[in-house]
Amino acid sequence: MTARRIIGMETEFGVLEPNEPYANPIVLSAEVVEAYGNEGSGSSAVGSIRWDFHGEDPLNDARGYRIERAAAHPSQLTDDPNFVAPSGDGPRLQRLERPESGEFTRPRAANAVLRNGARLYVDHAHPEFSSPETANPREAVLWDRAGEHVMAEAMSILKRRGREIVLYKNNVDGKGAAYGSHENYLMRREVDFGDVIRYLTPFFVTRPVLCGAGRVGLGQRSEVPGFQISQRADYVENDIGLETTFNRPIINTRDEPHADPQKWRRLHVIGGDANLFDVSNLLKVGTTSLVLWLLETEIPLALDSLLLDDPVPATWIVSQDPTLRVGLEMRDGTTKTALEIQQVYLDVVRDAIARFGEPDFDTQEVLNRWQEVLDALKKDVFSAARQVEWVAKYQLLENMRVRGAMDWNNDKLRALDLQWHDMRPERSIVRRLDQAGQVERIFSQQEVAYAATHAPESTRAFLRGGLIDKFPENVAAAGWDGIILDVPGYKDLVRLPTIRPSRGTRPLVGQMLESSQSVEDFLIRLTKG
Repeated sequence: MTARRIIGMETEFGVLEPNEPYANPIVLSAEVVEAYGNEGSGSSAVGSIRWDFHGEDPLNDARGYRIERAAAHPSQLTDDPNFVAPSGDGPRLQRLERPESGEFTRPRAANAVLRNGARLYVDHAHPEFSSPETANPREAVLWDRAGEHVMAEAMSILKRRGREIVLYKNNVDGKGAAYGSHENYLMRREVDFGDVIRYLTPFFVTRPVLCGAGRVGLGQRSEVPGFQISQRADYVENDIGLETTFNRPIINTRDEPHADPQKWRRLHVIGGDANLFDVSNLLKVGTTSLVLWLLETEIPLALDSLLLDDPVPATWIVSQDPTLRVGLEMRDGTTKTALEIQQVYLDVVRDAIARFGEPDFDTQEVLNRWQEVLDALKKDVFSAARQVEWVAKYQLLENMRVRGAMDWNNDKLRALDLQWHDMRPERSIVRRLDQAGQVERIFSQQEVAYAATHAPESTRAFLRGGLIDKFPENVAAAGWDGIILDVPGYKDLVRLPTIRPSRGTRPLVGQMLESSQSVEDFLIRLTKG
């Protein structure tokens, strides 16, 4: 019984150039990625390391089929079409034909694999930070915050060059566009995907009360004045589906595990908000991980009482009710509030854990915080302002609105809503609240800065980041499930598969990596080990 599992976070950042309001966002995003890839403290000593698209399979559906490339929406083709995704494990080392001279220096989409094992790249006209794989909720929060540090440094690099490009850790532009903050959880393949859909849907519909980032405006284009809990809720249009940029579902069905597909699936969650508050972020990933543990272990009958009558509009209702009092129509004819539904999930998880023994530290921390926040929200919403991001934003904006006798469509409120997510330290409202002691932090700025340049020691990201750090000139490319090495004297490149996310850790390869005098020396030690 544990909240520990392999977790990865992906955040697309809003981007603009204040002096050029019509600047191409794809170009701006590429400049951000290339600036950090070439000069950032977390980049390699030789600049940007290429991404290896091996194992990317965005058209494989967990419901048992694959969409043909010709039938797919262009936004779904996030992989390299020159590589077909393999299945199962391959040999430990694989030979690849060496590219023609100069191929590695040809123009390419902006991509950089960093020393902390993360991927920084341009995705759907936004710079995206994909965190390294982490092994528990706390690590997931820390390396997600490392992405904020990376983006702040990228802006500083560009500013030294005379360019001011501003990044925002948010999910909407208020004019109809939304961009993602995705979570990835490795879970056992044996769990029936029908059960994943059935029992996770009510959880995801109501989870924003714990981890929404808050938003001014109701509707995809903010057509109606008001404040709501979640930035992503109005963009949910379907209950189940493979899409991520249109017809967005509550349960995404992408089946792309980046691990042994016979044992694992990667649950790709697209409906969460990008969080700047540690506790909200911890509850987002920690509670989800515990519910997944429950589905992997047993499915109590009590979960059937949580099935919603119509999940998609329920998502909008929850988000647009900061009082947390509106009841949702359940399939059994009753009504329950979002808080009541979350309390049932917590009770069921806690009861199941008690039957299996003592919870570990990570599990107990999530259980405690889950209950503490629910209790605070039930008693007085604003009492959770130091922990829950949407509550803190709502409190600040509501006080400003009342003092100034403003309506919710006031431009000052909209501007403050945007400034909340500003990655420039001198402009960030969250940074000011943090300095005033009004945000409960789990990690310090020093710990975040460390994570921006160091990989987690508990997953394969340690090996990826370690090779990039120690032998950058020999890493031709790297991806989630493999690292391509250019070994001096070898006719072909060597691909080192990393199909097991829990391998390649410091305990397994740390001493080997530290003792190696060359990349060839490391490979010899590895194959002998």
